Amino acid sequence: MVIDSHQHFWIYDPVRDSWIDETMSVIRKDFLPKDLKPILNANNVDGCIAVQADQSEKETEFLLQSAEQNPFIKGVVGWVDLCAVNVEERLSHFSKNKNLKGIRHIVQAEKDDFVLGEDFQRGISKLSTFNLVYDILVFPSQLENAIKLVEQFPNQKFVLDHIAKPQISEGLNEKWVKNIKQLAACKNVACKISGMVTETENFNWTPDQFTPFLDSIFNAFGTDRIMFGSDWPVCLLAGEYKSILQLIENYFIDFSNEDKQMIMGGNAIKYYNL
Repeated sequence: MVIDSHQHFWIYDPVRDSWIDETMSVIRKDFLPKDLKPILNANNVDGCIAVQADQSEKETEFLLQSAEQNPFIKGVVGWVDLCAVNVEERLSHFSKNKNLKGIRHIVQAEKDDFVLGEDFQRGISKLSTFNLVYDILVFPSQLENAIKLVEQFPNQKFVLDHIAKPQISEGLNEKWVKNIKQLAACKNVACKISGMVTETENFNWTPDQFTPFLDSIFNAFGTDRIMFGSDWPVCLLAGEYKSILQLIENYFIDFSNEDKQMIMGGNAIKYYNL
């Protein structure tokens, strides 16, 4: 089974979605399950995981409802306020829906030490009770604190989104390489090979630019803790779905069928308990 481990849906709202600026006009519109399904079908992708793009419980409800109505959405990574006093109650409420598989907070928009805050860590401590994964969305400058976070919660499953968003066009950064190795040394962390094409200058790229980054991720995490994600529709800023998929397929072309099956779906199924 091929699973796209990372994509988004939204009904475009210019106020809420103010992060979509003038340079991103191609994604300044609605993106719904009915738009994605034919793309998945055309590319022989069996299902996907819908990930929050807005920090609201309304977003979580919207994604869970989308999954209820569209069986190809195999799981949801939603949002609850992990710093809230009633976080356990909210997690309990949403976990009644079998499609909730994980929680994400947009840490890249927070101060670098946000994940070390007492309230946030108390929220993280509640996730394993509900068998929920935590998706780590950070910039390279926030990786060191992300490492401290995962080291403190060895029984919590974490997934790093977008290989921590290194600046692809600038080439490998040794500090990023070192931090990725250190993060991967924590066996409770997996990594999505996703979101890379939009971390290029002016969204221009050639496949070979990603090779050293993918080498680093593969060397750190191995084949049993990495998973394909398209980051659709954000990826459309830099390429069509097919080209994003082919980028990953071509990198792993000489790997065993078993490894390819794990990377393209098996690891997502295992990690997110799909």
